[in-house]
Amino acid sequence: MFWTATLIFVTAYAVIVSEKIHKTKVALLGAALTLITKVLTQHEALHDIDLGVDWNVIFLLISMMLIVNIMTKTGVFQYVAVKSAKLGKGNPFTIMAIFAVVTAVSSAFLDNVTTVLLLAPVTLLIAEQLEIDPVPYLITEALASNIGGTATLIGDPPNIMIASKAGFDFMDFIVHLTPAIIVIMVVWMLVWKVVFGRRLHVKEHLKARIMAMNENELIKDPVLLKKCLVVLGLTVAGFILHGFFHYEPATVALMGAATLLFISGEEPHHALAEVEWPTIFFFIGLFIIIGGTVKVGLIELMSQKMIDLTAPTRESMFTLSMVMVWFSGIASAIVDNIPFVATMNPLIIGMCGKVFGATDVATLQNATMLPVWWALALGACLGGNGTAIGASANVIVVGMSEKAGHKITFVRFLAYGVPVMFLTIILSTLYIWLRYYVLKI
Repeated sequence: MFWTATLIFVTAYAVIVSEKIHKTKVALLGAALTLITKVLTQHEALHDIDLGVDWNVIFLLISMMLIVNIMTKTGVFQYVAVKSAKLGKGNPFTIMAIFAVVTAVSSAFLDNVTTVLLLAPVTLLIAEQLEIDPVPYLITEALASNIGGTATLIGDPPNIMIASKAGFDFMDFIVHLTPAIIVIMVVWMLVWKVVFGRRLHVKEHLKARIMAMNENELIKDPVLLKKCLVVLGLTVAGFILHGFFHYEPATVALMGAATLLFISGEEPHHALAEVEWPTIFFFIGLFIIIGGTVKVGLIELMSQKMIDLTAPTRESMFTLSMVMVWFSGIASAIVDNIPFVATMNPLIIGMCGKVFGATDVATLQNATMLPVWWALALGACLGGNGTAIGASANVIVVGMSEKAGHKITFVRFLAYGVPVMFLTIILSTLYIWLRYYVLKI
């Protein structure tokens, strides 16, 4: 079973990278092979929390797509597009930087998938008005969502999983990760300025046309917009408070989508037809394929070897922390960071038990262990920027761009994602070394 699961995973990944066949077809065939060869049973694939499809992610995506599809009819995205362009005075890089910062900040308090679902339509509209290629903007937003989502407990699923296992609270992430993300965003934007500052050009008459537009005239249905904003506001509040009320994010999103569908008067057929179903089924297939590799122990084998090689001690886990950032980053660029972190969590806890003889919260959060947890969080969240399938936001952006007629190839995403991944991982490594091993704060 080990080699069967490994072969299915490697082959599926290779075909997805080659782009000879649509990624959704590959993912679904790989999932079917995982089931037909009994690497996973159907019950495991559809119902097992650790191995199966993450229905929380699936229903979160579907629900937020429904909300966005209904909001699109109000003209609010056109309004935001023109407002943003005028704020940036039509300068293409300024607009890119504004969108990146908005995405990052929003992703710190919302699910990053939700953020890109809301901003991608705006980006496509602004690119159309300025007659520029939207792909660099869309990829930048995907990267920004993953960076911004790293800053808080609720920003990215791996952080929620780490907090649950190690007992961290919201402020722990603010204190330990937010400073790193602020530095990373500033450095990244400076690098992006060098890369894109002179490459992006807009004709002056198009700038003038944008500046002359009245964004208020673009709101087509003010009554529906008010309903959408109320429901969206309540949904966002639900995301922030979901832990307090013990609801999954998908439950909050589903309630928001169902409520908006009910009060908007929209036909379900039309709203559901606009859902990115190929992207949804790509996720389902990918979850099943990766679940097979988790079950047979492929990811655990790789992780265990890493821990064995770093030989952590009670006094210092410097080597483990440094390796953890890079291993997590590279692994999360290849496989989804959710199953990776799900595998690493028990391994780190087990290692803590062997080294310290205890696995209570106080031990898991002692000064020696802290850098290991933050290295895992930074590596897993930021590593997702490496490839088009490394993070959920990337997959969503690629799917929406393709639907709009702007295909983002796997290789083109790599050209943007890999340099940013290495830049952020290097900065994360320096941050952990400086804060926890030099300054020791």
